[in-house]
Amino acid sequence: MGRFQPLSLLLILLLTGQTWTQKGHRKGATEEYRHGIRIQKDQQASETKFKLYEEARDEDLCQILSFQPETLDKCSFNTSLPLVMIIHGWSVDGMLESWIWKMASAFKSRQKQINVIIADWLSMAHMHYPIAVQNTRLIGQEIADFLEWLESSSQFPRSNVHLIGYSLGAHVSGFAGSYISGPNKIGRITGLDPAGPLFEGMSSTDRLSPDDANFVDAIHTFTQQHMGFSVGINQPVAHYDFYPNGGNFQPGCHIRHVYDHIAQFGILGITQTVKCAHERSVHLFIDSLLNDDKQSTAYWCNDITTFDKGVCLSCRKNRCNTLGYNIRKMRPQRGKKLFLHTRAHMPYKVYHYQFKIHFINQIEEKQLEPTLTVSLTGTKEDAENVPITLADGIKGNKTYSFLITLDMDIGDLMMIKFKWEGIDVWANIWDTVQTIIPWTTGGNRPGLIVKTIRVKAGETQQKMTFCSQNLDNVKLLQAQEKTYVRCENSSRKRERKARMS
Repeated sequence: MGRFQPLSLLLILLLTGQTWTQKGHRKGATEEYRHGIRIQKDQQASETKFKLYEEARDEDLCQILSFQPETLDKCSFNTSLPLVMIIHGWSVDGMLESWIWKMASAFKSRQKQINVIIADWLSMAHMHYPIAVQNTRLIGQEIADFLEWLESSSQFPRSNVHLIGYSLGAHVSGFAGSYISGPNKIGRITGLDPAGPLFEGMSSTDRLSPDDANFVDAIHTFTQQHMGFSVGINQPVAHYDFYPNGGNFQPGCHIRHVYDHIAQFGILGITQTVKCAHERSVHLFIDSLLNDDKQSTAYWCNDITTFDKGVCLSCRKNRCNTLGYNIRKMRPQRGKKLFLHTRAHMPYKVYHYQFKIHFINQIEEKQLEPTLTVSLTGTKEDAENVPITLADGIKGNKTYSFLITLDMDIGDLMMIKFKWEGIDVWANIWDTVQTIIPWTTGGNRPGLIVKTIRVKAGETQQKMTFCSQNLDNVKLLQAQEKTYVRCENSSRKRERKARMS
């Protein structure tokens, strides 16, 4: 049993600033217990409303009722097309959130030949959070019953079903997948920042897990423990678990200002901050539907610290995959955690590069923490003054690896300008030395020797080596910039490979 943190629940409840009333179950329904939860036999009394989305109808949607096949015809459900079911999470105000309509519309704009159903369980989601958590099992059972009825009444295969659940809805999807009877599973479940409180640390039977569908993927966007709680679950729950920007705080969500917001607006000040990072999972998925030419690639890695060293940008043996709808549905033997960086707004895609630079620090008695930038010239675009972060500083004779991300596609990288920013304090010192010892020359001044720069582009998997344009002077001094071009040897190797192919 996972440990429940009271502060987690307290903050979640305070976020609403509302008075909650628990709604009673509908009367008149015959009940039985299955999997330890109450099951309603009167399908008209189902707490879940299955609404078929049609763009022309907007929010006035047609409801399909289980065991009433005439409603399938009435709502124009096409049994020959796949089904996507969107499942919302815990509700603060008892209303369907705007992202639901954006996602449904995105599916229709991308793939008109598809059934999109919105599973409305607001009557059971608009409650105190612990009660809503308990209700996820019931709603999961109702969705399983609905899909079983759909299969038996119209031969609609469950393998054609894709459940997309946000927050608590992700675990609802998991329960639906586990409760459906028979050996065959639902085709796919996508968990969008699956809820953390009361699920973190739980066994696979008590949350979304890879066993719940033929293929399960999850996007984690707000797993950071903050003031004792995290909204999204941190542990892996899928075949592929994606952690954009480490799965903690998301660009543009300004979590660093949360204390200022609380001071200004009270506890309600963190509502939008929490919502921004938590809901980013939804918009990343919508992005994958709308921007087919800008699909985000993520890479298998142990953690975000290792990823930020650039050492995980490999696609060999299915080590990378596409985030969102267009993921390659290849089930690994073991679940994979994948990492990537994103922008603050849609389209979220960035381009990942690993830079490996061998530094020789001639100022041996001092560990340098230089401010370094690179300017990149590509066949399509140029990127100017991109900062490089070296966490440990530069000392001695060592190779450093780090990650650089670009918002734009620069094409093939052709040239690098490498700069040591700042004022050259050593120039003044060396001038003094030369005054005292006039036979010394400026060329002997200590600095950083950088002979080559190796680069790997994550998105294209291309490896490149760059050499100093001036091989007679490979020393970099403060306030200097040096130019690096493709090494001749690597160019000749590529030409030979091209001729052989």
